[in-house]
Parts: sequence; C-alpha cells; structure tokens
Amino acid sequence: MRTASALILSASVGTTVAQDASTSSGAMSSDMPMVGGAPMDPQKTIPENASQADNLTTLVAAVKAAGLAETLGGDGPFTVFAPTNAAFKKLPAGTVETLLKPENKDQLTKILTYHVVPAEATSAAAMQMIEDDGGAHNVTTVEGGTLTLKMDGGNLVVIDESGGGAVVTQADVMQSNGVVHVIDSVLMPE
Repeated sequence: MRTASALILSASVGTTVAQDASTSSGAMSSDMPMVGGAPMDPQKTIPENASQADNLTTLVAAVKAAGLAETLGGDGPFTVFAPTNAAFKKLPAGTVETLLKPENKDQLTKILTYHVVPAEATSAAAMQMIEDDGGAHNVTTVEGGTLTLKMDGGNLVVIDESGGGAVVTQADVMQSNGVVHVIDSVLMPE
C-alpha cells in the first residue's frame, strides 16, 4: 500500500534523467547525471552532491544557515525538490538575504523542510500515483505541510499550499540517501 509520503517527482516525461544507481565507485563521471555542471555520485549524500552543483549554491547556503546539512546527510531516505539559484531569484528582492539572517532560522527551516518528503520516490512512482488518484496526488512534507503533484502535459509539477507551482526540470538524481528532483521555483508553505 502506498503512503502519501512515498512519492517523487519527475522532470519532463520525455527527458527524465534516470541513472543506474549501481554505478561502481570507479565509474567515470560521464556515467553519472550532471547537475549544475557537476557529476552527481549516487554513492554520496544529498548535501555532498548538492554542494558541487553550480546551480544549487543558494540552496546549499540556505541548508547550511538552517543547520540542516547534517540531517539531510543522514540515512534518509529523502526526496528533495531542489530549487535552483534561478528559482530563488524569482522571490521578491531581499527575501533570500532576509531568510539567511540568524534571527530568521525558524522561517528558513520551515521553507526548506517543506521541500523534503521523508521517503524515496522516483518520478515514475509519482506519475503512477498521480494517475491512480485521478490527476493529482498529495504528499506530506517533513515540515508537515502538503504538496500536490500533477502532470502538465509531459511535465511533472509540484503545487504548494499557497497555489504556487514549480516544474521539475531534472528528475531522478539518485543519491545514497534518497533522490533529488531539481525544480524551477521555490515552494512556500502556508
């Protein structure tokens, strides 16, 4: 039986970036999916890989400021919807700088944990759940809020509680402790 937590998103159905997680440690980086110009080693944790991606530097800084690097480096499994630097730039001017201040750690933590589902879900699993549920599937985040997964043509989209949405631009980037789906907008809890 599937739980609401056991879902994951996918990028464009035609361009899903599923990789063989059984890649040996001696494999060349060309065998690994690339995110932000860096190979994502399926034997490394989510924070270890994310810190190498040029397009995730804002997310990495936010995770460090919130004190979540150790948690996301734990056993998991986790499904992380990872907003790119461009996604953070869509926020109103000054938002990121304000959130990174120590006095706003609680708010930053709430936003970041809203992007994490406490289960490992591939895009194929998410799309099946969306289909099984008649076009939309709700999942519960680590923050405790709800994200709604839907398909928009060939794209997997994630809708937040405020009605905002993000498109999965790169799906199924497998990690040793879960999976990352790169998204084009920051999701906001209520």
